[in-house]
Amino acid sequence: MRIGYLDDEYDVLKGAMRSLKKYDMEIIAMKNIDDVTNITMLTDAIISNSLECLLVDYDLMNLESKVYGTQIIKDINEISIPLPNKDKQIELAELFDKVADIIVKRNMELTSLDNLIQARFVEMFGDPVQNTKGWNIDTCKNLTSKIGSGATPKGGRESYGTEGISLIRSMNVYNNRFEYKDLAYITDEQADKLSNVTIEENDVLLNITGASVARCCAVPKELIPARVNQHVAIVRCKDRLLPEFLCSMFTEDSYQRLLWSIATSGGATREAITKQQIEDLVLIVPPIELQQQFVDFCKQVNKLKLATSPQTTLTA
Repeated sequence: MRIGYLDDEYDVLKGAMRSLKKYDMEIIAMKNIDDVTNITMLTDAIISNSLECLLVDYDLMNLESKVYGTQIIKDINEISIPLPNKDKQIELAELFDKVADIIVKRNMELTSLDNLIQARFVEMFGDPVQNTKGWNIDTCKNLTSKIGSGATPKGGRESYGTEGISLIRSMNVYNNRFEYKDLAYITDEQADKLSNVTIEENDVLLNITGASVARCCAVPKELIPARVNQHVAIVRCKDRLLPEFLCSMFTEDSYQRLLWSIATSGGATREAITKQQIEDLVLIVPPIELQQQFVDFCKQVNKLKLATSPQTTLTA
């Protein structure tokens, strides 16, 4: 089986090749990263290289249809699947339907709570881009003590471990939510080389490249100490701006549109926001007391979100 692998960390190919040899699989390095920007090009890449499977790194995708680890396998009909008896299949199907219904309902409730927070933000502070309530404004550079992104440690994914210092990547950062799935870990030695992007409590994380650009959340306390790679920026607030308030401003609809317009400006083949562009962002600066009132409101709503989450419901 010929497998194409599209990734900017080519060292990972060596490890993949070693692990796949016993299955008689051949890894084909796809290095024309910037050329693969839509589904048609992906299809052409598969055909022109006689591939039976194409693996694509999520951070490198610039597609309307977001793909992670895309796999197109011709021999799927040869895969052996355990088959329970019919009664058991019916029983499992009914159980899965019930679970799916619970998840859908709970996710709808979570979305409603997220909308409540955003509505409260607009009610209190107006449109942060148009500054409809006439707040004081300043640049992100003047309101923060640090803006910066890191790098991928030498060796890429092959060098990651299952414990150590957390390395935050774009796949971990969602709007107002940190995703622990696929969280990478690096050694103390690797972390020392990224000491300029050491995460501190109350830091705000902002995705700055790729299809997930502009996603933003606060760093969870339990991850400290941690580092970020080149796809995530640290934004550290000074005392005129609360980090939770900044995070809500960045994730407000109008500000998300602004960040996306910046990321896609200039005809770039891939979405990106530079450090300079972050520094130049104009931010509203309401009185700190009002910011704190909003943060307190968010904390109460987040308690409801925790009680409402599908995982909490299913494990209760």
